[in-house]
Amino acid sequence: MSVVSASAALEARQRDPRAAIGLGRAALAAARASGDLAEASAAERAIGLSLRELHDFPGALRHLRRSVRLARGAGSDRLTALARLSLAFALSSTGRHAQALRAVEQALPRLRGGDADIAVMQRGTVLHFLCRYDEALRDYDAAIDAARRTGDHLGEARARNNRGLLRAYTGGLRAADEDFDRAAALYRELGLELAVADVRWNAGISAQRAGDVPGALTAFADAEQEYRRLAVPRPMLLVNRLELLVSVPLLEEARAEADRAVADLADHPDFALGRAEAEFYRARVALLEGDADTAAEVADRARRAFHRQGRDVWAASARHVGLRAAYLGGRRDRALLTAMARIADRLDALGWRVAGLEARVDAALIARDLGDTRRAAAELALAAPARRSGPAQARARGWYAEALRRELAADRRGAAVALRRGLALLDEHRLSLGAGELRALSGAHGQDLARAGLRLALTGGAGARQVLAWAESWRAGALRMTPARPPEDTGLADALTELRAVTADLERALLEGRPAGALRQRQTRGEQRVRELTRRGGGGGRLLRPPTVPELADALGDAALVEYIGSEGDLLAVVVAGGRASLHRLGALDDAAREVRLLRFGLHRLVTLPARVDRSGGRAGVDHAAGRLRKRLLDPLERRVDGRDLVLAPTGALGGLPWAALPGLLGRPTVVTPSAAVWLRAATSGAPAPGRAVLAAGPRLPAARGEVDAVAALTGDALVLVGEGATVDAVAAAIDGAPLAHVAAHGTFRADNPLFSALELADGPLTGYDLQRLAAPPARVVLSACDSGLSAVRPGDELLGFTAALLGAGTGALVAPVVPVPAEETAPLVVELHRGLRDGLPPATALARAQAAHAGLGDLEFAAGAGFLCFGA
Repeated sequence: MSVVSASAALEARQRDPRAAIGLGRAALAAARASGDLAEASAAERAIGLSLRELHDFPGALRHLRRSVRLARGAGSDRLTALARLSLAFALSSTGRHAQALRAVEQALPRLRGGDADIAVMQRGTVLHFLCRYDEALRDYDAAIDAARRTGDHLGEARARNNRGLLRAYTGGLRAADEDFDRAAALYRELGLELAVADVRWNAGISAQRAGDVPGALTAFADAEQEYRRLAVPRPMLLVNRLELLVSVPLLEEARAEADRAVADLADHPDFALGRAEAEFYRARVALLEGDADTAAEVADRARRAFHRQGRDVWAASARHVGLRAAYLGGRRDRALLTAMARIADRLDALGWRVAGLEARVDAALIARDLGDTRRAAAELALAAPARRSGPAQARARGWYAEALRRELAADRRGAAVALRRGLALLDEHRLSLGAGELRALSGAHGQDLARAGLRLALTGGAGARQVLAWAESWRAGALRMTPARPPEDTGLADALTELRAVTADLERALLEGRPAGALRQRQTRGEQRVRELTRRGGGGGRLLRPPTVPELADALGDAALVEYIGSEGDLLAVVVAGGRASLHRLGALDDAAREVRLLRFGLHRLVTLPARVDRSGGRAGVDHAAGRLRKRLLDPLERRVDGRDLVLAPTGALGGLPWAALPGLLGRPTVVTPSAAVWLRAATSGAPAPGRAVLAAGPRLPAARGEVDAVAALTGDALVLVGEGATVDAVAAAIDGAPLAHVAAHGTFRADNPLFSALELADGPLTGYDLQRLAAPPARVVLSACDSGLSAVRPGDELLGFTAALLGAGTGALVAPVVPVPAEETAPLVVELHRGLRDGLPPATALARAQAAHAGLGDLEFAAGAGFLCFGA
């Protein structure tokens, strides 16, 4: 017997797998020297299992096969069986489930007592991988009962961890959490830190399945940090996070991580399980983004991989994604209907009821489109009971099915009630998410419900009031909620500070032409850490209800509100003016969106042409695009708005439209708002509290200091932050609760993650995440940075970016540009704006007066000035 025993290596492999490998090799060397084949087999097994923890599957299989051979050579049936069990564990991890099950079945008859209990638990694990859930559950139950009888805490912990994961996937979420809590407690008693992290990881999966997005994100982040501390790779963690990211949906993040996972795992055949799942989620991302061709291709690749691995549930889910891609791609035929209904039956039978519900609703929609109302009603009758229990998203889908069923039965009123129940359920769910980013992105889940309600109103001949009510029911819903601040956690402040430092180092490296790859990686990790910490915010709060026409009319006075609405490819407008509402049809939404892009392009070109270049041709193009938009968006409404001041609530396709460029709007007070509800809150919030204005100038912008000095002369006792004093912390602290904040700085808009859009200050970027940490937002804000008024638009006309961060927090009015603007030409405009504010003009009136005066100075000045909008009230 060696001085270092193989049993010590086996015991250490879940505490410190690298140390266990060292112990195993020492034990193996001693066993070979003494000719002890049994000890050598145990040492090889310890090494193999430790390599499996480190995801070195080829090495693990090599050592475990040696362990089997050495045990046979030692003539020990018990050791041979134990080695086969360990080999089965590694085989299952690489997708070779049939081989793994044969290895377990060969081992079981040769084991007794506690060894047999371990074998039963291992068989349950293989059956679990094969999606034979009922059989796996029986084995886990038996293993837990046996471990409790014999006092085997390690065996109980392992079986409970596995059973908890199985229950999470099959709907027993409360029982799953009980298993995880008990498993973690047992592992802690045994000092197995790596095993505790594994339980935390699985608990994240359970939280995600329960719809607890913040809890799942926190669990995954904590597990990942622990794996990094222990220097143990867990590539499958990336894949499990994908399910969560898709469920929110955090599409940009999910797409990037899915692509990275597929690429990272492509060269490792032993990661077949993870690669297939990564491709499955990549297909779902493509589906959510409307890329039906990519979704179909990638889903089919994942389906074939799952089929080879014998994973029926996953194969059926991938088949559903492929069929849904065909449906969204425009296919409508009996064969697709039959296939979709069959896959819904298959998913239900396999226990994946949420996926089965999605497929069932899809089958009903296909049948409805084919005119088979009887078949559609039958499918919906099977789907509608999901509204009674389960995660919020699944219950809301059940209400959607019930609404469609009632509509088919000509019960339009009942259908509307069902749709409202579903939307109310999703509102409750969104409130629980806490973080504004998660609330905004989860708006995608209510799209079908809101669209169906709008369709009911339009096809049923409802008036403008009902159309407006349905449009407001899901429009910019995250901004109708009580602002949710990130948790008071010094870790977030530290993470933001570290990210600013890395970003500054990266920028210097790029300017100096030095290699920047490592800094980019650090920036990416830093941004991910900021997102993780921000998303831990607790939920709660309240939701503003959609406003009524009388409420809007009282607040509008002599002004007019125009809410633009997209519905099934058409652009509509509801006008509230003079105490009544009217509905107008304005043509194709895509045509308007194309004209917006042309206008933005033209303005961008005007402000970026070299000084000596003739701008007359560019100005003619801008005027042409602006005229077409005027005819489309405003001329049909002219009799109703009749020269009034305007409150405009554009739908997402009209986002970023520089309204002042349109004929007749230059010099006309105009406010832009995400929704009527958001405007009404801002309009009725009262006057700003007294206090000092805050004026700040960023670096590398020569005109900024002069702009701030000129504004300071108009604002009285202002706090001026310039040069090295204009740091992120100083500016953020100063604007917290200020009556007026003005920042002149370079700005960047991040389409990939709008909350990382930034204003450049002395020590780095002030981002949307910094704004979310304010205790109270500034009442009025003026930004003269390029694109600082831009927002990313997500499903449900949800906005993300500086504008959304400030309006959502309660800022009453924000003036900022939605196009690049030259600082030298815009400084006189913003100074004139502040002169109007000093004279007591409302922000929109002050901006309109400044824009009218500025436009007469030339084409460049017109383009720069027209790019500014007044948001809020």
